[in-house]
This record gives sequence, C-alpha cells and structure tokens, in this order.
Amino acid sequence: MKFNKWTLGLAALGVVSLASAARADEAKMSQVQTTLSNTTLSGYVDVAAIWRPGSDFGNIPASAFSKGDGFYLNAVDIAFDKPVDQGPWAAGYHVELMLGPDAPVTGILNSFNGLRQAYVTLRVPLSPNGLDFKVGVFDTIIGYESTSCPLNPNYTRSFGYSIEPTTHTGVLASYKVGDSLTLQAGVANTWTEVFLINNTATYESQKTYMGSIIFTAPDSFGALKGAMLTLGAINAVDSNKSGNGSQTSWYAGLTVPTPSNKVKFGAAFDCLTYNNRAAGNAQDSIWVAGLFATISPTDKLSFNLRGELVDATQIGTAAGSPNPIDSNANYAGHYAEELTATVQYQVWANVLSRLEFRWDHVTSDAFGGTADGAAAYKKNDFLLALNLVYQF
Repeated sequence: MKFNKWTLGLAALGVVSLASAARADEAKMSQVQTTLSNTTLSGYVDVAAIWRPGSDFGNIPASAFSKGDGFYLNAVDIAFDKPVDQGPWAAGYHVELMLGPDAPVTGILNSFNGLRQAYVTLRVPLSPNGLDFKVGVFDTIIGYESTSCPLNPNYTRSFGYSIEPTTHTGVLASYKVGDSLTLQAGVANTWTEVFLINNTATYESQKTYMGSIIFTAPDSFGALKGAMLTLGAINAVDSNKSGNGSQTSWYAGLTVPTPSNKVKFGAAFDCLTYNNRAAGNAQDSIWVAGLFATISPTDKLSFNLRGELVDATQIGTAAGSPNPIDSNANYAGHYAEELTATVQYQVWANVLSRLEFRWDHVTSDAFGGTADGAAAYKKNDFLLALNLVYQF
C-alpha cells in the first residue's frame, strides 16, 4: 500500500504506525465504496425528426411543443440517485441534469443552466409510514405528463402541460395514510422557476404554496382496483415579484383500469387563473380538458391517443406587470382542440421508438397572426414526428 509523505514522516517520528494508517485508509475506502454502491445512474438521450406540412414555424399553436420542420436533439438527461431506505431516520438525494431545448426554464431571465432537479430526501419517523421531505429543487406535484419524455404516452406535450409549472425550489412534505392515500404539501420561492437571479422576494409572504391528494383504489374496489385520482393546487403570491398579481393552478387527474390489461384510460383537467391587481384586479383564466388512451396488443407495440379542449376565451390584455397568461399572445381568445395519435414500437433494445401525428384546430380566433396582418392567421396545424429515446 502506498502512503503519502506526511504519513511516512509521522511514522518515522513514532507518532503513528504504518499498520494503523493502512487500516484507516482501508476504512475510508470502504465508506466511499459503500456510498457509491448505493448510488444509481440513469438517464436518456431524446432525438426527433419533424415535418409540419404547410406550416410557418413562426405561426403555430401556443403549445408546450412549438418546433418547426427539421431534426432535433430534444434533451439529454442524466440522474444520480441514492434512494431512501426503510430506516426511521433515512436520507437520500436526487441530482438530475437536463440539457437541450426541452429542459425547463430555470431562471427569471429564461436561461437554461442544465440543472433540472437537485434535492435531499429526509425521513422523519412519524407513525405509521414516516413523513418524507424533499428539500431543494424538485419537479412540480401536478400534471398528467412529465418533463421526462419517456414517461409520457405521447411525444409532443399537451396543452395542459404548457400551462402548468414545471419546477420549484423549496420544501415538499409527503405522508402516506395507509396504502391508498398520499398527502403532499409544500412551499417554494416562485411558481415555476428554479433560481431567483436578481429580483429576490421582497417580503416573507412572497412565496408559492402547493398541495395535493393522491388516492389509489384498493382491492375492495373490484374492477376499479388500481384506479388513481390526483387533486392538486398551486398558488403563487405575487409570482411576478412586483407586488401586483397572483396566480393559481388547479389540477385533477384520473387513470382508470379496464378488464383487459392491454387497455388503459386517463383524464386530466387543468385551470390556470391570474389576478392582476395593477389592472384593477383583472381576472384572466385558461382551462384545458384532456382524455388519454393506451392500447397495447403486445409487449413491444402500443397505440397512444390524446384529445384536448382548450378554452382561452377569458384571456384579456390586462395592463401592468407581466401576466403569465397574456405574455403568450397565441393563447388569447382561443377555443381550440387537438388530437394526437402515437404508434410506439420497440425495434432496438433500450430504445423508445415513436411515430406521431398531431392535429391542432381553432374554432374561435386563430393561431398566430397580428391585428395589422403582419402574419397570416390560420385555424389548423399539422405535425408528423419520428421520436427516438435511448434510455440507460
């Protein structure tokens, strides 16, 4: 075994023995190896090719997925995990790096710093199942879809996803009331941003508060065993950090099993409201209702369907501080629908392969365009995409 010069010098003076130094080094290496052996590495590389027949990239729907014709590296995601064990005072961590255009915005300057999540997990032995905490940067608690593309039934994101927060910096507590009910509550800095860069909170109550209830149907529900209902709300007080407004996101999601394990159904409802006190308490709101279905004839093949209704007719042009709804002009005044059909087939090991068709239609107003005619108005938009995701 090799020793550093400091250890050899102390051994020469008789302060330490080389045998004890060797045992100490072995103990340190054992601790490091034990820690690393409990850490897992996972992630994915997400790429796509897109064709939008007859589309002008600058004049497409205000969805969470606004990309024109071409080839894309959507995201590279790498995560390190040390899960919480079953001990009463257990601890762990999760660090997730995400690069690419699909990474969530991580600052009030709309910058991307590559950090998606980074939190410490702590367990407090509160009977019977313990109280778990996430402290740091974590994904939002609401939504039918995830920021992680491989977890979603479709490649493109839904309109519902586009009006939800994605990431918070704060504290989230979770408690399981038996096997069927989970409660979550938390407080964070802002509605969806990771870092406050310059405009830090100006007073104590300038925070975001969140909570959710997750119910999973037990065996006693018979055919509905395993059905899951999620209800959640996130309220941001003075979320634009100027003391002039607040916004609230409401969510309800449901997954329903069927007699066949090859068929699954789901539904989601999102509503985002904004109160602008600078404009005399002007109220803006947008809601999205969606239905989901997955049919899996084989283990490798599945057909995933999604349909949504979008009502943005209550969006105005309230003056004052930046309105998170009005800031996207493509939403204002719309009543729209979208249909998405995705064929998923596993051709290569570890690779998620999808071919997807999406149709967006507006029955009120039109996508894009301006009052002075600077851009052409349109009521339909089409997309055809090939998506490949390698998971490790």
